Amino acid sequence: MPRKTVLAVAAVAFAAACTQQQLSENRVAVGAAAGAALGAGVGLLFGGDDRRNALVGAGIGALAGAAVGDYLRRQEQDLNRDLAGTGATVVNTGDALLVTMPHDVTFAFGSASLQPEFVPTLTEFAATLRRYPESFVDVIGHTDNVGSAAFNQRLSEQRAQTVADFLIGRGVQRERVVAYGFGLTQPIATNATEEGRARNRRVEIRITPFTQGA
Repeated sequence: MPRKTVLAVAAVAFAAACTQQQLSENRVAVGAAAGAALGAGVGLLFGGDDRRNALVGAGIGALAGAAVGDYLRRQEQDLNRDLAGTGATVVNTGDALLVTMPHDVTFAFGSASLQPEFVPTLTEFAATLRRYPESFVDVIGHTDNVGSAAFNQRLSEQRAQTVADFLIGRGVQRERVVAYGFGLTQPIATNATEEGRARNRRVEIRITPFTQGA
């Protein structure tokens, strides 16, 4: 093979290897950023400009200034009413609402099918989301550490998708909603006790206002 050809092939192979390494590093970086973003607006991370453009295309305007705080306070009150008595919590971080739904309320152990008794509550929840359309809705699945990491990752994604599909099926605009799972990687309690594992099995819904310039 001519020397120039050999050099060309080697260059292509080297570039491909570098690209693959960069892709791997990017995936790791995105995963780390996703974890950090739980406290800083996940809705703006997953989907980015595509989600913003979709909301604009659907005729949903962005919020500005003091309207954001009032928007969050009113929606927080309505969601607390929807979820009263279920064990679910609503936390207003000042720039988003984080709703945590315990595993035993939403799903049976090891299952990604909604508990029938939670359907009416989630229906009311969807109605509230429809009344406040100026927001991104990220549905995030989490598990404990029982079973393999692969199994838990898949289960967390399936549960998040189940909730997202339910909300979309009840009229929440598809463009607003993204579902993903973190498996066993983000516990909020120890996995050494059943109580701790039960807390880690959860679905979180982060509601991030669609703001001007965001």
